[in-house]
Amino acid sequence: MESAAGEERPRGHRFVLVHGVCHGAWSWYRVVTALRSAGHRVDALDMATCGARPGRAEEVGSFEEYSRPLLDALAALPPGEKAVLVGHSYGGQSLALAMQAHPDRVAVAVFASAAMPAAGKPLKFVSEQFAQERGPGMDSVIETTAGDDPERACKTFLLGPEYMAQRLYQLSPAEDLTLATMLVRPSRRFVDDAAMNGEGVLTAERYGAVSRVYVVAEEDTSWSPEFQRRMASWSPGTEMRSLEGADHMPMFSKSRELSDLLVEIANKYT
Repeated sequence: MESAAGEERPRGHRFVLVHGVCHGAWSWYRVVTALRSAGHRVDALDMATCGARPGRAEEVGSFEEYSRPLLDALAALPPGEKAVLVGHSYGGQSLALAMQAHPDRVAVAVFASAAMPAAGKPLKFVSEQFAQERGPGMDSVIETTAGDDPERACKTFLLGPEYMAQRLYQLSPAEDLTLATMLVRPSRRFVDDAAMNGEGVLTAERYGAVSRVYVVAEEDTSWSPEFQRRMASWSPGTEMRSLEGADHMPMFSKSRELSDLLVEIANKYT
C-alpha cells in the first residue's frame, strides 16, 4: 500500500502484547502467530526480569522499571503511529502506566482478563479489591528475599503448578500448561512502590482519555467474570466484550477467537 506521496505505508495493525504475572512474551506465541499470519505487525514484550530477559525479580527497583520495556516501545514508535495495546492479567497495570505516559501513541487498549485500574485511584486499588474475593493461593509461593543487600529486602511471588492447573489453565491445552510450568519465573510484589500507591499516578486527562475494551474471560476461575466486569465499570466508556469458554489464559484456551477479536477491535478503533 502506498500513500499519495508515493511512500509505502506499513501493512496491517501494530499490536503490542503484554504478559501477566510470572509469565513472559512466550505466553502469546499462538496469538502472535495468528496475527502475523494475517499480515499484522506484532511485538510481544518481556517485562523486566521476565521471560527471556536476564536478572532476578528482586533486582527490579520499581514498578515503572518493571514496565520500562513497554514504555520504551511506545516512545520509540514512529511519529504519528499508534499501537493497539493488549494486556493480560497483571499486565493491565503496565498498560495503565503506558496509557498515562503516552496516550497519543495508543489507538486502543485491550484488557484481556486483565487488571484495569481506575483514574484517580492508586494502582494497588485493583489488588485490594481482588483480595476481598480471592481464594487461597494453593501451592503458589511468596518469599522475602534481599539478594546481596539486606536493606533492599522485598517479596517475590511464584505461581504454583497446581494453582495454574486448577485456576488459570483448566480449559487450556495440556501442552501449554506444561510449557508454562517450565517457564514461569518469580515476580516482585511492588507493595510499597510509589506508582502503586500514588493517587495521582493515573489521570482522567491522560489515562482516562484512551479508548479501551475489556475482554471478559467467562470461565475464569482466578478472578471471576463478575469481578472483571466490576473493574471495567470503574472506567466509564469502556467497551465490554465476552469470550465464552475462556479460562484465565484466553491466549491458550481460545487463541483463535481472541486473535480474531483483537483484529475486530483494531479495525474499529484505528
